[in-house]
Amino acid sequence: MTDDTTEFERVGELISKARFAFVTTTGADGRLLSRPLAIQDRDFDGDLYFFTMDPSSKTEEIAADSHVNVSLQSGDDYLSIAGTATVTRDQAMIDELWNAHAAAWFEQGREDPTVALLKVHADSAEYWTMDSPKPVALIKYAKAIITGDRPDVATNRTVEL
Repeated sequence: MTDDTTEFERVGELISKARFAFVTTTGADGRLLSRPLAIQDRDFDGDLYFFTMDPSSKTEEIAADSHVNVSLQSGDDYLSIAGTATVTRDQAMIDELWNAHAAAWFEQGREDPTVALLKVHADSAEYWTMDSPKPVALIKYAKAIITGDRPDVATNRTVEL
C-alpha cells in the first residue's frame, strides 16, 4: 500500500465517522458562506454528496463559482476538503441516498421538484488527528507551556486527491 493510498483511506475514515459537514461557498459579493449539511454517502471515493434544494442561494453561488470547502469534525479529529461542486438531479443517485432525514426538508418528499444533490469532487484535503489520549495530551500541553516548545499531540497532513 502506498503512502497516497494510506492517506486517501485516512481521509475516507474521517468522513465515515462524521454525520455533518460545513460546506463553504462564495457569495456574489465575495463573502464566504458556510452551511451545515448532512453527509449522505460515507463510502468516500473522491466525491461527497449532500441533499439540497434547487433553486436556492447555495446552488446559485455554486453556479457562479464552483470552488467550495467542506470541513468536518469527528471526535478530536478535523478534516478540511477543497473541491469543486456541481448540482445534480440524478434520480438514481437521489433514490440511492434518500432517507427519512432528507424527507424532512422537502415538503413533497422525494417527488419534490426542488430535490437535488450537491456533489463535491475533492481535489485536496488537510486533516488533523489526535495522536495521544486526552490525559497524555494535557501533560504534553503543560510540558510545552513550561519549556516553550510546541506540544506534539496531533498529526497534520495535506493530501492531494
